[in-house]
Amino acid sequence: MEDPLQTNLKHVRGRIASACARSGRDPGSVRLLPVSKTVPPERIRLAYQSGCRMFGENKVQEAAEKAAVFADTPDLTWAIIGHLQTNKAKVVAEIAAEFHALDSLKLAEALDRRLQTEGRSLDVFIQVNSSGEESKFGLSPEEVPGFASALRNYHALRVRGLMTLAVFSDDREQVAGCFDRMRTLQERLRDCDRAAGSYHELSMGMSGDYELAIEYGATVVRVGTAIFGSRRLSA
Repeated sequence: MEDPLQTNLKHVRGRIASACARSGRDPGSVRLLPVSKTVPPERIRLAYQSGCRMFGENKVQEAAEKAAVFADTPDLTWAIIGHLQTNKAKVVAEIAAEFHALDSLKLAEALDRRLQTEGRSLDVFIQVNSSGEESKFGLSPEEVPGFASALRNYHALRVRGLMTLAVFSDDREQVAGCFDRMRTLQERLRDCDRAAGSYHELSMGMSGDYELAIEYGATVVRVGTAIFGSRRLSA
C-alpha cells in the first residue's frame, strides 16, 4: 500500500503541472522544494526515495542535525529558508546548498567570510517583504536594487533570485498582489547592470498558495504541510 506521503507528493506534483499548463509554462521550469522542518529522518528518507533531492529547513541547528544523519547520502542537499542570525553563518556555510533568506549586508559579509574559509560558494536568494507586514523579515521592494548592487562585493555568494512569503490571507487578490510585485521587481533587476548575480529564480508559494505563485512566475515552491502533513508541535 502506498504511504500517504507518496500520495501527497504525487498530488502536489500534479497540481504544479496543472498550474504550469494554465500559465503556458513547462512543468520542468518549477522546482518543488519540500519543507522538512520538524519532519523525522525516516519521513525525509521516504521522500528521497520518491525522487526529492533537496529539502528546506527553517532552523539551522535542526538542518545541521539532519545533515549529519544523511551524511552518507551525498546527493541529498539542504536549503536554509528561514531567517538567519549572523552567528549561525558558519553552519550554513558548511552544510547548505542554497540560502533563501538573505536580507542584510552584515549577514552577506558573515556568510561570504565563512564560505571563503570553507573554500566554497553558496546559491542565495534575496528575501523581499512583498506584503509590507512588520512581522515579516526581508527588504522592501524599493531597497532591493541598491542591496543587489552592494552584493557585488561578496564573491562567494551566487545570487540566483528573490524569495518572499506572501500575505497569509484567503483574499486571492491580496496574495496575487505580493506575487505580482515580485515579478515586477524581478524584471527590474534583470535590466539592472549593477545588480549582482542573475534573477531567473523566484522562490515563492507555499502549501496554501503555490499554484497561484506559479501563475506569477515562481520557479521554486516551498511546500511542507501539503506533503508531510500537519507539523508536530514542540514540547
